[in-house]
Amino acid sequence: MKKASPTLNISQELKSEHSLENHGLQNLGNIYWSLTTEALYEEAIFRSEGIISNMGALLVSSGEHMARAAKDKFVVKEPSTESEIFWGENNAPISPERFDDLFNRIQKHLESKDVFVQDCLVGSDEKYEMPIRIITENAWHSHFARNMFIQLKDKEAHKAHIPQFTVIDVPTFKGNGADDDLNSETFIIINFAKKMVIIGNTGYGGEIKKSIFTVMNFLLPKLGIMTMHCSANQGADGDVALFFGLSGTGKTSLSADPNRGLIGDDEHGWSEDGIFNFEDGCYAKVIRLSPTAEPEIYETTSTFGTILENVIYDPVTRQIDLDDDEKTENTRASYPLKYIGNAIPEKKGGHPKNIILLTCDAQGVLPPIAKLSSEQAMYHFISGYTSKIGGTEIGLGKEPALTFSACFGAPFMVHHPNYYADLLSKKMEEHGANCWLINTGWVGGAYGIGKRISIKHTRAILTAALDGQLLDVEYYRDPVFGFMVPKTCPEVPDSVLFPSEAWADKDAYDSKYKQLAQRFIDNFKEFESECPENVKNAGPKIN
Repeated sequence: MKKASPTLNISQELKSEHSLENHGLQNLGNIYWSLTTEALYEEAIFRSEGIISNMGALLVSSGEHMARAAKDKFVVKEPSTESEIFWGENNAPISPERFDDLFNRIQKHLESKDVFVQDCLVGSDEKYEMPIRIITENAWHSHFARNMFIQLKDKEAHKAHIPQFTVIDVPTFKGNGADDDLNSETFIIINFAKKMVIIGNTGYGGEIKKSIFTVMNFLLPKLGIMTMHCSANQGADGDVALFFGLSGTGKTSLSADPNRGLIGDDEHGWSEDGIFNFEDGCYAKVIRLSPTAEPEIYETTSTFGTILENVIYDPVTRQIDLDDDEKTENTRASYPLKYIGNAIPEKKGGHPKNIILLTCDAQGVLPPIAKLSSEQAMYHFISGYTSKIGGTEIGLGKEPALTFSACFGAPFMVHHPNYYADLLSKKMEEHGANCWLINTGWVGGAYGIGKRISIKHTRAILTAALDGQLLDVEYYRDPVFGFMVPKTCPEVPDSVLFPSEAWADKDAYDSKYKQLAQRFIDNFKEFESECPENVKNAGPKIN
């Protein structure tokens, strides 16, 4: 006799009256509605989806896909939204007919299978919150959704819950590649007309959260809300700072500051009232995490309720090894925001005083900090320069790859980049925010020759910027990019602020810097037609 799952008897306690039949899902197996973290632990272990570490975290594997499948994301091209979408590499079109065909096959695929449902919210500002539903094959994916999104208040809220957008995540379902107008057997498809996302052939948890982020990036800007791939924190006097940056630039680590309250680590909106987090969880990269440099995040890796995705462990002792990249450089921890001791429960803050654009310059030529004018801020925001760190996307090796990602999050932006840049510019001007470019990459040479900037120095530079200590120091103008670089900074050697001095070969430095500048110029040509002249002229100049 087949053994009943451990939580079957409570699986209907938080059932919504808006059933799965409303999504076209019928003849399913058991449906587990909004199980708690503890119950999902039991189900994940019962189904051999994961094991418990010696300190209580849930250890899981995402399978073949251990990063986002960026080239497998599609948006349905249909009449009600097609004129508003910036079509291209990051928003590849797919027909409504193809979506319907795939969805019909997913419906058949799920017949007689158990599924897990998490009914929750995205958006901590009550004015703009959106009810969502995450339907998954795996218990640990339901646990992931519970960690990341905002939970409903009580049983009555669950009963009355009607989602405005639904994600159906089916890792065991494969597409047919070119026969389905796909690039592979994997797909993440957003259908704005049907308010649905379907995900197939990938177990990577990040696809769930980023698909909802993409949805918010389409809907909220139309209401005048600036949507941002950034972390946010708040000082004791209420000053808010935003940290823009791609994975691997230090966005999560630098915002988890024990001296500042954490609003959120990844996705935010900026409304007429201030900043608000979209989520109620964090999804931190944990490879080589330091207990001294990143103590708050490090502690979560030994906490019950945290999901450790693709982290290596000893199968006998269940001790984890955060330094081991045998599987991937992109090891991850998913945990509730409240696990960070200084997290702000409301997940909201006032208007930002400082905006930090984080870049990981693997070329080793950018200064560790520069103060940007309003026009330069827009230029660098639209450019979104960084180096992708190994493992964050499928196909990346260990060596960083130079890249430009518009708005520091191009894969998740649906409108034209200038749409977001214009919103940001207006809000910065209205609220008088300072903008800084901080380089967390290499000094003394490019990757393989130089070394990565000390996180100790980066934190000191950041603290000085946020505390206002850099507003009155002497600056020099960078000869290529034109931004202003401080000559001194408390607790940072002056030589660190002059990157050319750290290179043994000054001619090699000059050549590499001009090469990078040319890459900026070439990249920005894609956006020039939509940008005002003062922004176009705010980029680097090569003599």
